[in-house]
Amino acid sequence: MKSIGIIPLYDDDKESYWMLPGYMKMLEERGAAPLMLPLSSDKRVLDWFLNICGGLLFTGGHDVSPELYHAERSANCGMCCPARDEEEAYILKECVKRDKPVLGICRGIQFMNACFGGTLYQDLPSEYDSAVEHHMTPPYDRTAHYVDIKRGMLRGIIGADRIGVNSYHHQAVRGLSPRFREAARSEDGLIEAIYMPDKKFILGVQWHPEFSYKTDENSRKIITAFVNAVSDSN
Repeated sequence: MKSIGIIPLYDDDKESYWMLPGYMKMLEERGAAPLMLPLSSDKRVLDWFLNICGGLLFTGGHDVSPELYHAERSANCGMCCPARDEEEAYILKECVKRDKPVLGICRGIQFMNACFGGTLYQDLPSEYDSAVEHHMTPPYDRTAHYVDIKRGMLRGIIGADRIGVNSYHHQAVRGLSPRFREAARSEDGLIEAIYMPDKKFILGVQWHPEFSYKTDENSRKIITAFVNAVSDSN
């Protein structure tokens, strides 16, 4: 069985971990066993998960702390979670070092980029002039806008150069990390997917396959490719 670790969502008001079922169900339907991590800075705990999980899924959630990419905090930046930033930085760098598959979704792509020297728009409505809907209303399994798929890893997975995606975010990649290559760009020019060309599977997407995998074949293709890249656990 292929085991995949999932970064936990955190409720600040309730001081509790939680998870959207779509993250787990989309992996289960592709034959993987999802494991939600604790929110921890204990490297012994994190190493245990890294050792037993064949891949890691970086979920959505809090805004990425601007301190991570050496920027002054904007008044429109949302709530951050320094403990999550710390945990994800360790896990992501270890995954890259070990060439362990990673899929980042929404905050996931943003964190991946910032962790390796890229920058972010802290708030699109106030920092990026666009008529494209990046913060859609329910239902979330429909197309909000289109993205152009660049040559490379994602094009090979999708098999198309333009697809419709859902969209629910207010932050986004601004300056691309030198460790990543652009994989997709939205109609209004925002980078919407990135990947590491020298690794087996390090991919981030700005849209939400956990909301659309039941109705969208392209979402299923991404999840299938991720699971296929994951090695069977011992």
